[in-house]
Amino acid sequence: MVVKDSELPHLRRCVELAAEALEAGDEPFGSVLVGGDGTVLGEDHNRVASGDRTRHPEFELARRAAARLTPGERAAATVYTSGEHCPMCAAAHAWVGLGRIVYVASSAQLSAWLEEWGVPAPPVRALPVQEIAPRVTVEGPVPELTERVRELHARFHRR
Repeated sequence: MVVKDSELPHLRRCVELAAEALEAGDEPFGSVLVGGDGTVLGEDHNRVASGDRTRHPEFELARRAAARLTPGERAAATVYTSGEHCPMCAAAHAWVGLGRIVYVASSAQLSAWLEEWGVPAPPVRALPVQEIAPRVTVEGPVPELTERVRELHARFHRR
Protein backbone atom coordinates (compact mmCIF):
# COMPACT_ATOMS: atom_id res chain seq x y z
CA MET A 1 0.00 0.00 0.00
CA VAL A 2 1.26 3.46 -0.83
CA VAL A 3 0.10 6.35 1.32
CA LYS A 4 0.29 9.96 0.26
CA ASP A 5 3.29 11.90 1.54
CA SER A 6 0.86 14.22 3.34
CA GLU A 7 -0.43 11.24 5.37
CA LEU A 8 2.91 9.98 6.67
CA PRO A 9 3.18 12.61 9.44
CA HIS A 10 -0.16 11.41 10.85
CA LEU A 11 1.01 7.80 10.77
CA ARG A 12 4.34 8.72 12.35
CA ARG A 13 2.40 10.49 15.10
CA CYS A 14 0.41 7.29 15.67
CA VAL A 15 3.68 5.43 16.20
CA GLU A 16 4.87 8.19 18.59
CA LEU A 17 1.61 7.86 20.53
CA ALA A 18 2.09 4.08 20.66
CA ALA A 19 5.57 4.67 22.10
CA GLU A 20 4.06 7.08 24.67
CA ALA A 21 1.57 4.38 25.69
CA LEU A 22 4.43 1.91 26.10
CA GLU A 23 6.40 4.37 28.24
CA ALA A 24 3.29 4.79 30.42
CA GLY A 25 3.18 1.02 30.95
CA ASP A 26 0.45 0.35 28.44
CA GLU A 27 0.10 -1.62 25.23
CA PRO A 28 1.60 0.31 22.29
CA PHE A 29 -1.29 1.59 20.21
CA GLY A 30 -1.87 5.17 19.06
CA SER A 31 -4.40 6.86 16.79
CA VAL A 32 -5.08 10.25 15.22
CA LEU A 33 -8.42 11.56 13.91
CA VAL A 34 -8.05 13.94 10.96
CA GLY A 35 -10.87 15.97 9.43
CA GLY A 36 -11.66 16.09 5.74
CA ASP A 37 -9.77 19.39 5.50
CA GLY A 38 -6.60 17.87 7.01
CA THR A 39 -7.08 19.35 10.49
CA VAL A 40 -6.08 17.09 13.39
CA LEU A 41 -9.27 16.71 15.44
CA GLY A 42 -7.94 14.43 18.15
CA GLU A 43 -5.37 11.87 19.14
CA ASP A 44 -5.04 9.25 21.82
CA HIS A 45 -3.14 6.14 22.87
CA ASN A 46 -4.06 2.92 24.63
CA ARG A 47 -5.11 3.24 28.27
CA VAL A 48 -6.03 -0.37 29.08
CA ALA A 49 -3.45 -0.71 31.87
CA SER A 50 -6.07 0.94 34.11
CA GLY A 51 -7.99 -2.34 33.97
CA ASP A 52 -10.65 -1.12 31.53
CA ARG A 53 -9.81 -3.15 28.40
CA THR A 54 -12.16 -0.98 26.28
CA ARG A 55 -9.87 2.08 26.56
CA HIS A 56 -8.53 1.74 23.01
CA PRO A 57 -7.64 5.00 21.22
CA GLU A 58 -9.84 4.20 18.21
CA PHE A 59 -12.85 3.70 20.47
CA GLU A 60 -12.15 6.95 22.36
CA LEU A 61 -11.82 8.90 19.10
CA ALA A 62 -15.10 7.43 17.82
CA ARG A 63 -16.84 8.59 21.01
CA ARG A 64 -15.37 12.08 20.72
CA ALA A 65 -16.35 12.30 17.06
CA ALA A 66 -19.93 11.27 17.85
CA ALA A 67 -20.15 13.99 20.49
CA ARG A 68 -18.50 16.81 18.57
CA LEU A 69 -18.84 16.31 14.81
CA THR A 70 -21.76 16.35 12.40
CA PRO A 71 -22.50 13.17 10.45
CA GLY A 72 -20.94 14.79 7.36
CA GLU A 73 -17.79 15.75 9.24
CA ARG A 74 -17.47 12.23 10.62
CA ALA A 75 -17.87 10.68 7.17
CA ALA A 76 -15.15 12.95 5.75
CA ALA A 77 -12.70 12.16 8.56
CA THR A 78 -9.87 9.62 8.51
CA VAL A 79 -8.60 7.63 11.47
CA TYR A 80 -4.88 6.94 11.26
CA THR A 81 -3.68 4.26 13.63
CA SER A 82 -0.61 2.25 14.54
CA GLY A 83 -2.56 -1.03 14.40
CA GLU A 84 -5.64 -2.18 12.54
CA HIS A 85 -8.81 -1.72 14.58
CA CYS A 86 -9.93 -4.64 16.73
CA PRO A 87 -13.55 -5.82 16.26
CA MET A 88 -14.81 -3.57 19.09
CA CYS A 89 -13.16 -0.47 17.59
CA ALA A 90 -14.17 -1.36 14.03
CA ALA A 91 -17.80 -1.59 15.17
CA ALA A 92 -17.60 1.74 17.02
CA HIS A 93 -16.03 3.35 13.93
CA ALA A 94 -18.83 2.09 11.69
CA TRP A 95 -21.67 2.88 14.11
CA VAL A 96 -20.44 6.46 14.53
CA GLY A 97 -20.12 6.85 10.75
CA LEU A 98 -16.44 7.73 10.54
CA GLY A 99 -14.72 7.64 7.16
CA ARG A 100 -11.59 5.88 6.11
CA ILE A 101 -9.08 3.97 8.26
CA VAL A 102 -5.34 3.91 7.51
CA TYR A 103 -3.26 1.60 9.70
CA VAL A 104 0.46 0.86 10.00
CA ALA A 105 0.31 -2.82 11.04
CA SER A 106 -2.51 -5.26 10.36
CA SER A 107 -4.25 -7.44 12.90
CA ALA A 108 -2.88 -10.46 11.00
CA GLN A 109 0.67 -9.14 11.41
CA LEU A 110 0.15 -8.51 15.13
CA SER A 111 -1.35 -11.99 15.59
CA ALA A 112 1.64 -13.57 13.85
CA TRP A 113 4.08 -11.60 16.02
CA LEU A 114 2.29 -12.62 19.21
CA GLU A 115 2.30 -16.26 18.15
CA GLU A 116 6.01 -16.02 17.29
CA TRP A 117 6.72 -14.66 20.80
CA GLY A 118 4.54 -17.25 22.53
CA VAL A 119 2.00 -14.71 23.80
CA PRO A 120 -1.39 -16.28 24.61
CA ALA A 121 -4.21 -15.35 22.25
CA PRO A 122 -6.43 -12.46 23.42
CA PRO A 123 -10.04 -13.18 24.45
CA VAL A 124 -11.41 -11.62 21.24
CA ARG A 125 -10.42 -12.96 17.82
CA ALA A 126 -8.48 -10.58 15.60
CA LEU A 127 -10.47 -9.97 12.43
CA PRO A 128 -9.89 -7.61 9.53
CA VAL A 129 -11.93 -4.41 9.81
CA GLN A 130 -13.74 -5.27 6.57
CA GLU A 131 -15.28 -8.35 8.21
CA ILE A 132 -16.84 -6.15 10.91
CA ALA A 133 -17.49 -2.95 8.94
CA PRO A 134 -17.64 -3.84 5.23
CA ARG A 135 -18.53 -0.33 4.05
CA VAL A 136 -15.52 1.35 5.66
CA THR A 137 -12.58 2.08 3.37
CA VAL A 138 -9.49 0.52 4.96
CA GLU A 139 -5.89 0.95 3.85
CA GLY A 140 -2.77 -0.65 5.24
CA PRO A 141 -0.33 -1.90 6.22
CA VAL A 142 2.31 0.80 5.73
CA PRO A 143 5.60 -1.10 5.31
CA GLU A 144 7.90 1.86 5.97
CA LEU A 145 6.61 2.08 9.56
CA THR A 146 5.63 -1.53 10.34
CA GLU A 147 8.99 -2.57 11.78
CA ARG A 148 8.86 0.25 14.35
CA VAL A 149 5.42 -0.91 15.49
CA ARG A 150 6.71 -4.49 15.71
CA GLU A 151 9.61 -3.30 17.90
CA LEU A 152 7.21 -1.51 20.27
CA HIS A 153 5.08 -4.64 20.68
CA ALA A 154 8.19 -6.77 21.18
CA ARG A 155 9.33 -4.45 23.99
CA PHE A 156 5.90 -4.59 25.62
CA HIS A 157 5.73 -8.41 25.56
CA ARG A 158 9.31 -8.88 26.77
CA ARG A 159 8.44 -7.17 30.08
